[in-house]
Amino acid sequence: MEKECCHKTKRRSPEEYKTLANRLSRIEGQIRGIRGMLDRDAYCPDILTQAAAANKALNAFCRELLSSHIRSCVVDDVRAGREDTVEELLDTLQKLMK
Repeated sequence: MEKECCHKTKRRSPEEYKTLANRLSRIEGQIRGIRGMLDRDAYCPDILTQAAAANKALNAFCRELLSSHIRSCVVDDVRAGREDTVEELLDTLQKLMK
């Protein structure tokens, strides 16, 4: 028996897309800056400070995306009787907390 493949997608509002894309653009800039610091032989604590800031920014992106996911996808699926979405959410939270 062939396993059925499921490709989930989400249509985001232009505002949500813009907010998330802007956050990612800032994170990309931070990562490029860290790479530049490494290339310029910057002092280790300075690089670590910038890496911590990038990590914090990525966590903020994840919180924003997770909040949106719960408010839309999870709520809609539970209302539609798709309880497996709760297990999927719990699995996702476990991955985020490792």
